[in-house]
Amino acid sequence: EKARLTTEGAENARQLAEVENKIIEVLGSSEGSILESETAIDVITNAKELSNEINRKQAIAKKTEITIDETREGYRPLAVHVAHLFFNVGELCNIEPMYQYSLAWYVNLFNHALEFAPRSDDLQKRLDNLIDFFTYSLYKNICRSLFEKDKLLFSFTLAATIFTYKGTLDPGEYRFLLTGGLGQKPGADDVPCKWLNKNLWLEMLRLSDLPAFDGFADAFRSNP
Repeated sequence: EKARLTTEGAENARQLAEVENKIIEVLGSSEGSILESETAIDVITNAKELSNEINRKQAIAKKTEITIDETREGYRPLAVHVAHLFFNVGELCNIEPMYQYSLAWYVNLFNHALEFAPRSDDLQKRLDNLIDFFTYSLYKNICRSLFEKDKLLFSFTLAATIFTYKGTLDPGEYRFLLTGGLGQKPGADDVPCKWLNKNLWLEMLRLSDLPAFDGFADAFRSNP
């Protein structure tokens, strides 16, 4: 519908331009008073009628376009979700080069969700249905093409992607989980108990730098 309105608007603009050129041509070729030229009067009259009709159509199209934009904006959370999952799927080739999925395949999967996800007149409910349906459909279809050893990793990265873009997964904690801490820490050589090795104690000190684990190493040191 938006594409049709854009095409229609361009056609209306072309017609208006033709009318303006016709009026200029008539005015330029008229001899004597323009009010005595039936041709000029007919052209101007027709131009006014056409201009009014085009303006009426443009006003209707503008209202329709605003409605379309508002509706489209309401589905932005779905677009954000689907976009993040697409890039997550695109990174699977880093695990195994044959794990590659085309944009056309991804779009077809999304269109399938649009068609078969439970419908609802409530926008938020419709969004929830689409997000749940598409996410599960994507998970099932991707898992069919993965080696068994990679399915758990895909599940983890899929969940991490969703929680990260929603802001429920702390980036610092996630980075620590993946890579551990960096650099030496004061007291790293003073391991508080015999059964804990030096490297693990260093990681505990680094972990304490995260706000959610503040004081963890001190608490462990006082009661190992």
